[in-house]
Amino acid sequence: MNEAHRSSLRNRRRLPSRRTAWHVALGFVFFAFAAWIAQPVAAQRGRGAAPAPPQIPRAVAPIDVTGYYVSLVTEDWRWRMITPRKGDYASVPGMTPEARRVAGEWDIAKDEANGEQCKAFGVGGIVRQPGRVHVTWQDDSTLKLDFDAGTQTRLLHFDRTPAPAGPRTWQGHSIAAWEGPVGRGERADPRLITAEQARARGTGTGFGTVPGGGGQGLRGASAPRRAALDTATIKVETSAFREGYLRKNGVPYSESAQITEYFQWLPPQQNGDVWLVVTTTVEDPKYLTQPFYTSTNFKREADGAKWRPTPCRTEPPAPN
Repeated sequence: MNEAHRSSLRNRRRLPSRRTAWHVALGFVFFAFAAWIAQPVAAQRGRGAAPAPPQIPRAVAPIDVTGYYVSLVTEDWRWRMITPRKGDYASVPGMTPEARRVAGEWDIAKDEANGEQCKAFGVGGIVRQPGRVHVTWQDDSTLKLDFDAGTQTRLLHFDRTPAPAGPRTWQGHSIAAWEGPVGRGERADPRLITAEQARARGTGTGFGTVPGGGGQGLRGASAPRRAALDTATIKVETSAFREGYLRKNGVPYSESAQITEYFQWLPPQQNGDVWLVVTTTVEDPKYLTQPFYTSTNFKREADGAKWRPTPCRTEPPAPN
């Protein structure tokens, strides 16, 4: 083998190492460039990206929930339409001995004399009172519920406004939140019609609900539902309320109770009926050994022609 041949072999052996060095250099340049590009992104993350603008509760309401609604007493008639006798605690499970003692001292005249005649119209009992509720928006973040029974008003705060300082009230302080997808664009459905369209068709008042039927909480089943596209549900948790009555005859709930409600507007029916179902859970470590569940049905009315606010007053039980 001559010297030229040996030199050629040496050059060939060195060639892979040169290629490797070139690849390493190219990779270094690539990663340096990537790091340079990433610097503004990392700096932006360090400063914190601009927060998304908060959703306006009224603007993202899936349907128009406002209007007048009348309660339909489809269950617990004898405890809601008339004042039950003292000691009639049927279908209120888990009353503690202290609850029975307090209920046993129930006296309508005494409540009125002490200025506590609204005990049966507080947050724990107002939905169960037969009557009407007028739903309006007080502002873009507060839904207002006016009850004609007892002339009571509840405010549902979507902006999580803390409870104000001061004495407790009958209706307390309610924090609300939409449940499930929100935004009218996401809920668009050709079956939903406005109140004006429904009246023009002679079919009712428009916007979302179910057929009639007894809503009975865990004791029964609410009316059947269609797709969730044309429903609206609001979860409500209430605090800072005064002690009141679950029943007109003095069955108590305490200020330490936890009251959770779901206001659900159900899909519209063929006749245009709009139903609102309010499911309530009361958990009270003082007066109940288990949660107390109720489900209350309301149907939307065309207008407020039958709206009749009345003061808090409990009729005496029927005589034996």
